[in-house]
Amino acid sequence: MAYTYPPAAPTLSGDTMSINRFLNNPSLVARRVQDLASNRFIADVVLSSRQDVEGGAIVYDEDDPLFTARPVEAVSPGGEYPLTPIGTGEAQVVKVTKWGQDTLVTDEAIKRRRQNAVDGALTQVVNSVVKHVDSVALSLIASRVTATHAASAVWTGASATILRDILLAKAKVAALNKGYDPNLLIVDDLTWAYIASDPTIAGARAREDVANPVYSGNFPIIGGLTILPTPNLPGGSGGWIVDSTRLGGIADENLGGGYTGGNVESKSMREDENDQWRLRGRRVCVPYVTDPGAGIRITGITA
Repeated sequence: MAYTYPPAAPTLSGDTMSINRFLNNPSLVARRVQDLASNRFIADVVLSSRQDVEGGAIVYDEDDPLFTARPVEAVSPGGEYPLTPIGTGEAQVVKVTKWGQDTLVTDEAIKRRRQNAVDGALTQVVNSVVKHVDSVALSLIASRVTATHAASAVWTGASATILRDILLAKAKVAALNKGYDPNLLIVDDLTWAYIASDPTIAGARAREDVANPVYSGNFPIIGGLTILPTPNLPGGSGGWIVDSTRLGGIADENLGGGYTGGNVESKSMREDENDQWRLRGRRVCVPYVTDPGAGIRITGITA
């Protein structure tokens, strides 16, 4: 499944009758939840591998070797090729966790606030799931990725060498010679602002580039790395460079039960005895890191 970052903002409107029809249609609610959940849900982008879950847990190999146990040898004409064992990483077992929340939307709220009542409830539930799963996944990355690169100077000062720091950290990951090709830079929102407004970087940009952050407010790529700003970074600040194709993944378990959706499942339940709707959002998942060497943290960014 492809994840777009950031997505276009969804829109929806309707009267009381159409809103109730919407809530009674699981597919429509799930689609709406997915639109909301895609916004800044970076865990699925950073940990891009996927694995099916059976029995509430997954087994994976951590840090598989890139090369065989024996070196390649010269083979004479008609000679036999040497046989080599294939190494595997250390086996790990992790279990999934069900994260979720319910909220209530009364008929009075729908009548008086229309679609805003439903959107507000769904947004708060989805945001809570997003924040928690993102925090869990990023905290896992912070605990498993131990390589660091110290910035030459704080990125908030006049002597900052942001691009050089990024490229040097990226080079350290590539120098492991394990086939890692870093493609993401994860930073907090304040650090993103300093990168986008750095005068040295601005001076190196194409002069007639209409995508310049001065005009667009966007700064998506630096040094071949897509920048993902997030408020859920462990420790609140810093920078993480990762190869999202190798770092790890998120395993989701489908428990059934009438839920619909992708990374965030949803369910809307009518409670006629109380004249209200119960809206639920959940995710049954576990993040995992298979290659800790596929990432590095840049330290000393802020004073």
